[in-house]
Amino acid sequence: MATDSEDRQEKNYILRRSIMDIGMGALIAGFGFFFVLAPKLGYDFNMDPVLRYCLSGLFIIYGAFRIYRGIKKNYFS
Repeated sequence: MATDSEDRQEKNYILRRSIMDIGMGALIAGFGFFFVLAPKLGYDFNMDPVLRYCLSGLFIIYGAFRIYRGIKKNYFS
């Protein structure tokens, strides 16, 4: 009987973590796309464009990794 409860808790944990990873990944990647498109949207940051593009690239890559990890749901292996 305890294994049913543990299995249900594990599935709930995987679901919560998956939703969190997908949501945070979308948010982080969204910031990356915002930094890329900021001059066209009228926002001006006082930073070198190369640094801005590198930072936005890192945000997009890390966001994509979080989304991939949320879709994959391989947390206990």
